[in-house]
Amino acid sequence: MIYLDTSVALAELLAEDRRPDSTLWTATVVSSRLLEYEVWTRIHGRGLASSHGTVVTELLARVAFIELVPLVLARALEPFPIPVRTLDALHLASLEFLRGRRVAVELATFDVRMATAAVALGIPLAPNCP
Repeated sequence: MIYLDTSVALAELLAEDRRPDSTLWTATVVSSRLLEYEVWTRIHGRGLASSHGTVVTELLARVAFIELVPLVLARALEPFPIPVRTLDALHLASLEFLRGRRVAVELATFDVRMATAAVALGIPLAPNCP
């Protein structure tokens, strides 16, 4: 199972130079519901809803979402091995929620800070991630 970070989703949607390996989309992809809000906020912020709306909807339809349930939110309030940003804490707490249920999951991220925090927690990175 691959946990999709916003940096990878946006790289795919915006056709950035660094994009996820196509095999990522053949795996089971999961993320926090937060991903949906982050992606749409960036798309709307760049004025791309009319040109990218369908592609965004299709990408998000591929993702199984973890809701921000009280257990996830409570974990995000706890300390992490290294300092993290608020939204990263919510993503990492979602990953920890999955791992607490013995789900084998790798993180797909292009964000170096997020990758560093994940490795500090013992979360493996998906191929082609920092």
